Amino acid sequence: MIYSILTIFRIVAIAGIVSSSLYYFLCLWSAARFLGERTRISPAPALPLAPVSILKPLKGIDPEIYESFRSHCRQDYPEYEIIFGVSDPNDPAVESVKALQREFPERRIQVVVSPTILGANVKVSNLAQMLSRARYDLLIVNDSDIRVEADYLRKVVAPLADSQVGMVTCLYRGVAAATLGSHVEALGISTDFCAGVLAARQLESGIRFGLGSTLAFRRSDLEKIGGFPSIVNHLADDYELGKRISELGLAVKLSDVVVETFLPAYNLRDFFAHQLRWARGVRAARAAGYFGLAFTFGILWALSAVAVSGGALWSLAALVFTLCLRFAVALFVGWNILRDPQVLRYAWLIPLRDLIAVGVWVVSLAGHTVSWRGDRFTLKDGKLTRLFPKQ
Repeated sequence: MIYSILTIFRIVAIAGIVSSSLYYFLCLWSAARFLGERTRISPAPALPLAPVSILKPLKGIDPEIYESFRSHCRQDYPEYEIIFGVSDPNDPAVESVKALQREFPERRIQVVVSPTILGANVKVSNLAQMLSRARYDLLIVNDSDIRVEADYLRKVVAPLADSQVGMVTCLYRGVAAATLGSHVEALGISTDFCAGVLAARQLESGIRFGLGSTLAFRRSDLEKIGGFPSIVNHLADDYELGKRISELGLAVKLSDVVVETFLPAYNLRDFFAHQLRWARGVRAARAAGYFGLAFTFGILWALSAVAVSGGALWSLAALVFTLCLRFAVALFVGWNILRDPQVLRYAWLIPLRDLIAVGVWVVSLAGHTVSWRGDRFTLKDGKLTRLFPKQ
């Protein structure tokens, strides 16, 4: 009986190693294809650059927030405006925007206060009310902690000159604070999350979602999908915007631009809560992809094979092979695609990060609650309901 159970465990572990190895090869192939396409891009023709409205919803102070704001004011672009939005006029981020207005008086920078809460997702509620103040048809939404290079607008907006392109989005790398939780989060972004985005792009012949690091689209297409109010109760608003625009028959393009996000000084508890919210958001938005993650936990399956085989030579060889593939994905995507120097410095943490990810996935299977910006919600069918409504 015991022998039969061990045999079953060995078969499951071997199947997990095989499926994970195939996934790692897919990630490497997808990253190589993306890198090849990026290096073959020919210079775009000199076309008139349409004016752009950048919408940045805010809540509280993020790490390095002012320098991130400044990077948006230094764009090599002829005409654009930046609209910041808060739901609370006393939000501390407002002072950073006022300082920005003083430093860059030549830029059109405004703050929109939107005290009316239109739905559970306050970020999208702000966006819905900020939009009326935007002057231009081309819109860019990105998170408050995103930092960009001077050619960001030129590169991100360029694909929208094609009427068949409905959205442009960007990969990003996390800049970690000096805590273990923050470093593990950054590693996950650069070596796992972005690799998964590239793999999804290859499998689906394009992507059907957006990333909160950058969402560039036309106001007219936003109106066709019902505007921001149509997603005001969704947790994964970036995913929903990209999905709904792609359902118009328009392409979602992954730009060759890589931006930076500055991560908080997560302790392990905060890191786990953030990852749990992300995992349950993925489960609600892309259930097939979420459950498919079980077939990508290579290090777990390889360690399991060592355990159930009693350290047999074949299992140790499988562990080494799996580790080599996992590190190859991490280094190829994290360095060649994202140019993230932290990947080289902290690569030794990847096994720990991957095993924590397994724990997050297991916990996320049960329950529907998420914590976000100090509030707690239940999540059902991708939509949020506040557990304790604010007075």
